[in-house]
Amino acid sequence: MSLPSAPLQVHYAEARDEAAGRALTAWLDTLPGQPGFVGAELLASPAQPGLLLVASRWASGELPPTVPPGVRAWAFEVRRSIGPG
Repeated sequence: MSLPSAPLQVHYAEARDEAAGRALTAWLDTLPGQPGFVGAELLASPAQPGLLLVASRWASGELPPTVPPGVRAWAFEVRRSIGPG
């Protein structure tokens, strides 16, 4: 898979309690209208009860708006990507 001309950014936002989880879910719904938004998923794991993650991808060096209170976040630049075909 080739990368876009500007580095793709991957952003993770984490909520560990019910209130932060609700705020994170509502925040996710605001992302599609943001500049540079490529896509996002809300992730949960049965092995980590109470933990929710939003994994989002951003083009052109754009990052999402500030995360809600109680949510932690990290951004990564994609250095290499592989995939089928």
